[in-house]
Amino acid sequence: MSAALERPFAPRRLDLWREALAAHGGLALLALALLVFLTVPLATLLVRSLEDRGGAFVGLANFATYFASPAFERSAANTLLFAALTTLATVPLAFVFAYAIQRSCIPARNLWRNIAMIPILAPSMLAALSFIYLFGNQGWLKGVLGAFGLTTVYGMPGMVLAMTFASFPHAVMILLAALALSDARLYEAADSMGTPEWRKFITITLPGARYGLISAAMVVFTMAVSEFGVPKVIGGNTSVLAIDIYKQVIGQQNFSMGAVVGLILLLPAVAAFFIDRAVRTRQKALLTARSVPYCARPAPVRDGALLAYVVVISALLLLVLGMAVFGSFVKVWPYNLSFTLNHYTYGFEEAGVDNAWRNSVVMAAWCAALGAAITFAGGYWVEKTRGADWLRPVIQLQAMMPMAVPGMVLGIGYILFFNHPSNPLNFLYGTMTILVASTIVHFYSSSHLTAVTALKQLDNEFESVSASLKVPFYRTFWRVTVPVCLPAVVDISRYYFVNAMTTISCVVFLYSPKTTLASISIVQLDEAGAVGSAAAMATLIVATSAAVTALFFVVEGWLIRRTQAWRAGR
Repeated sequence: MSAALERPFAPRRLDLWREALAAHGGLALLALALLVFLTVPLATLLVRSLEDRGGAFVGLANFATYFASPAFERSAANTLLFAALTTLATVPLAFVFAYAIQRSCIPARNLWRNIAMIPILAPSMLAALSFIYLFGNQGWLKGVLGAFGLTTVYGMPGMVLAMTFASFPHAVMILLAALALSDARLYEAADSMGTPEWRKFITITLPGARYGLISAAMVVFTMAVSEFGVPKVIGGNTSVLAIDIYKQVIGQQNFSMGAVVGLILLLPAVAAFFIDRAVRTRQKALLTARSVPYCARPAPVRDGALLAYVVVISALLLLVLGMAVFGSFVKVWPYNLSFTLNHYTYGFEEAGVDNAWRNSVVMAAWCAALGAAITFAGGYWVEKTRGADWLRPVIQLQAMMPMAVPGMVLGIGYILFFNHPSNPLNFLYGTMTILVASTIVHFYSSSHLTAVTALKQLDNEFESVSASLKVPFYRTFWRVTVPVCLPAVVDISRYYFVNAMTTISCVVFLYSPKTTLASISIVQLDEAGAVGSAAAMATLIVATSAAVTALFFVVEGWLIRRTQAWRAGR
């Protein structure tokens, strides 16, 4: 009798066993993928730094040799100075811009916000090329440099200018979020006591945004420390650690010393990462259940001044972008400014840019599709499944590691690991697959956080109710979780595509003649002296990124209308 009663429950127990196996298997696969494509390459980098060129163990001898060389002191000092100056220039500019959008009543705020995001669509080298056109030896505004006591834009001045352009939107995004929320009661209390505007700004606004300011500073500092393209194009003879890595690996084929420089480059990035994490853990909510959201009130003088500032900054951003585009269409800058397509035809016919551009689009498309699928599925396995609790902290740690690892460091790790003759995965080296894998891993942290944030908005009761109704978890995932989180999935896909089109630091060591990318072509064309063709390639990347981004917005709107009518209250 009891056996007969238990039979109906046997299929259910089998389904539960299958679901648990699928969930645990997914976690195990994600952990294994991060181990193979992230942790082990970085560990290989560490091991190789302790070996000589022949592979013999030499301990810290490589570090001692590099520390004793004049190149280390010069490159380390230049790197820190470059990062510090960029941070000091970018964060205040971005803060005032974000303040104008969030805390004033200027018109067309969405327009200015979108203009501020334009540099994300461009490779960092585009800004370097633009400043060469503007302030180089034959620059349009080269005479302006004398007013600031500068004799040339090449070197540290040009590097800081170009990196400020490249990092500006990242700082603006963080500061927009930091200034989005505030308790209006604090300002009302200050008004009742007759507190002047400048004092309210110092005692209320700045303290409320301090965590955003620190986060923005850490992000900009890390970007500048690990930047390769800007110093390569406009740095002149100013050496930085990223250039030293390139010289050691590409120029001298000294992988052991390249690993040493890579680990040194990792230190300031890791330090900035942990400072940012420590700051975030201390951050407190600015809005409580009793708070009243702050809404800016019109102030003609303030709004007029901020509008003028925003217009000037937006005009400068468009000028930098426009100079690269303009330079790609003129015959000989600055002597013959007649229109021509020679720079594009030279790049496509002589330099093989058509193949490089096609490779970039293919790689970006794979990153957008696979990256979004893997990242969201990984976030789901970590956040919404049960069991294997010992594995989740390991995955979370691995998922956050790429945020603190510069692209060039990851690239060297890939060379040393995947190019090793005894590695069974050696066949991946030099293929499109390894470019896609390295790019996904390089930008995995931000995408993972986006996916987890979206999934946390869904109550776990969805899975509990599905389980009580004997609905398989994969059906709930496909019919409930994915549609609700669809905007986040599209954002992740768009993020991977744009970054894959513009990245250079991670893939500069991994491409082959058949898999040369558009961003790599910019460096090669610039080295060959074909600045116009390099600008043409950068322009092509911007146009592609902008077109695909617009397409993503259209597709996202269509998908939301089809799958999320409930958001509109229907």
